[in-house]
Amino acid sequence: MIRRSVLVSLAGILALGLSSSMNAQGTQGLIGTWKLNVAKSKFSPGPPPKSMTITYSAAGDGLKIAVDITPATGASQHWEMSPAYDGKDHAVTGNPDADMISMKKIDDRHTESTFKKGGKVMATNARVLSADGKTLTITSKGTTADGKARNDVQVFER
Repeated sequence: MIRRSVLVSLAGILALGLSSSMNAQGTQGLIGTWKLNVAKSKFSPGPPPKSMTITYSAAGDGLKIAVDITPATGASQHWEMSPAYDGKDHAVTGNPDADMISMKKIDDRHTESTFKKGGKVMATNARVLSADGKTLTITSKGTTADGKARNDVQVFER
């Protein structure tokens, strides 16, 4: 009886340790710099940006995210945000189309985020990290600044 209790306790501790390790691994898989592969990406209505880089760093219960983008036209932009995986709004700076982001973790390779401007949802993103950790795909649906529907599939590589 005691032996069974010890085995059950050890199994519980092992499961808890593995889930914590997997949570850290899921976030750790994103850490680093990702560059947009424009040729593999699709932008509707377009045009695609000239370049885009996303850098993820660990920050407490979430991430620090820095985005550097050179749009097809206009000046380069630098955005920063530090959302937690709590579904609550967190500040975005530098993005002309969003001032808040909320983020939820689905599992170790999938997250969802919502960008808002003045309380209005501008885009929802589904982020998928490939099993090998070499490709990050972000599917974004929303509205452009001039009110057109947009549906982008952005493919990033290390």
